[in-house]
Amino acid sequence: MRPSAHRRRTIAARRTKHRLTQALTLFGVLALAWTLYSWWVPEAIEIPPDRLSVELAAESPDTAVALAANLDAPLLPGNRVELLVNGSEIFPAMLASIREAKTSVNILSYVYWTGDVAVAFADELSAAARRGVEVRVLVDAFGGRKMDPALVEQMQQAGCRFAWFHPLRWYTLNRFNNRSHRKVLVVDGRIGFTGGVGIAEEWSGDAQDPQHWRDDHFRIEGPAVRYLQGSFAENWRQASGEVLAGDRMFPPLPAVDAAGIVPLNAAPAGPVSDIAFVYWLLFHGAREEIRIATPYFVPDPALELGIERAARRGVKVTLLVPGPHQDSALVGYASQTYYRRLLEAGVRIFEYQPTMMHAKTVTVDDTWAVIGSSNFDSRSFTLNYEIAMAVYDRPLVDELRASFDEDLRASREITLADVEQRSLFARVRNHMALLLRAQL
Repeated sequence: MRPSAHRRRTIAARRTKHRLTQALTLFGVLALAWTLYSWWVPEAIEIPPDRLSVELAAESPDTAVALAANLDAPLLPGNRVELLVNGSEIFPAMLASIREAKTSVNILSYVYWTGDVAVAFADELSAAARRGVEVRVLVDAFGGRKMDPALVEQMQQAGCRFAWFHPLRWYTLNRFNNRSHRKVLVVDGRIGFTGGVGIAEEWSGDAQDPQHWRDDHFRIEGPAVRYLQGSFAENWRQASGEVLAGDRMFPPLPAVDAAGIVPLNAAPAGPVSDIAFVYWLLFHGAREEIRIATPYFVPDPALELGIERAARRGVKVTLLVPGPHQDSALVGYASQTYYRRLLEAGVRIFEYQPTMMHAKTVTVDDTWAVIGSSNFDSRSFTLNYEIAMAVYDRPLVDELRASFDEDLRASREITLADVEQRSLFARVRNHMALLLRAQL
C-alpha cells in the first residue's frame, strides 16, 4: 500500500532536514579542522635566535652587506626617501604624481574602500588613461571588497586596466588566504610610493579625530623604485597574466641622493621570512635604540626574544601600538599577552590615544629604518605578499624619530601595574586570541 501524499511529504522533509544537518555538520568539522590547523601547524618562520658567525653592529657597513647577501637582494645606493605623514600630506603627493604622469601609472593596494579620496583616485587614474598614459590598477579582492563597482567601471571605460588579486574561486581556495597586502604606486617607472596607507576615507585628514587614522607613507626616487615596480609586476602577472617588461616599465634609474636601500619583496613561500630576518639581524646588532611602531603586534617567539634580549643588554627599546581605537580587537587582545614579558625585560610600551595608529616603521640606532606595508605579525611574515625596504640613511631615521616622539606625546605608557590589574576574564580572553596567532 503506497503512503499518502502527506506521508510522502513528511518523509521528504525529514530527508531534506537530515541532509541539511549532515552538510552543516560537515561544514562545522571542516571549520574546526581549519581552526586547529591554524593553531598547531608549525609557523613558517625559522630564525636561529642564538647563532651569528660574527658580532655585528647596526651602524657597521658589514650589516648592510650581510642583509643583502643573506636575502639575495641588492644593496642599492643613491636613493631619496621622503616621509609623508597622514593623509593630508600623503594623498596630495600621490594624486599630483598621477596627474603629472607621462607614460605609465601602476597602483596596487590592499584597501580601496569608499569616500571622497576613493573617487579622487578613480578620477585622476581615469584622466591619466584618457590622455594616453598606460594605467594599471590592482586591488586585493579581500581587502578591496568594499570598493564601489561604479569606480571600477569608470576606470575601465576610461582605458585603465583593472584586476582583482586572488578573488574567491573554488579552484583556488588553497591560495585565498595569501593576500597582497602591498601598497605600491609607481609613476613613469621613476617615482614610487609605499607605506601603510590605504585608499579610503579613514586615511584622509591629519589624524585629528577617531574617524581619521594616523599613518606614514614614503615617496621614493632612485634605483630602488625598480624593485617597487617589480613587486607590482609580480602580483599583476599573477592576477592578469600580463608580464611587464621594457624601458617604459623599467627605465634606467641613476642615483639621486645618499640613501642606501635593501629592497624586500616578501612572498608567502619558503621557511624563512625575509622581513622577519631583517628585524632579527638589526635587533641583534642594535647598540643604542630600537623604536617599533606597528598597528598589529603579534610577533613570532624568535622576534619577541630578539626584542627582549636587546632591552636586557641595555638597548633602549620603545614599542608604539594602538590604544582605545583599533580596527581589530582580536589582534589587540593577542598583543596584550606580550606586555608582561616585554616590560620585565625593560621595553617601554605606549598606546596611541587619539585615533587608530596604522604606521609601520622600525628604526634601529641612528642608521637603519625599515619601512613599507608589513605589520609586525605572523600574517605579514608568512601569509601575505608584502613590500618593505631596509633604508640605511641617518636623515630619514632622524625624521622618523622626531615623528615618533610626537606620537609618544599623544600616547599612554603601559606599566606592569596596568598589566597586573587586568581581570581574569581579560587574561583568558587575550590568551584565547593568541591561539590564532598564525592567522592574525
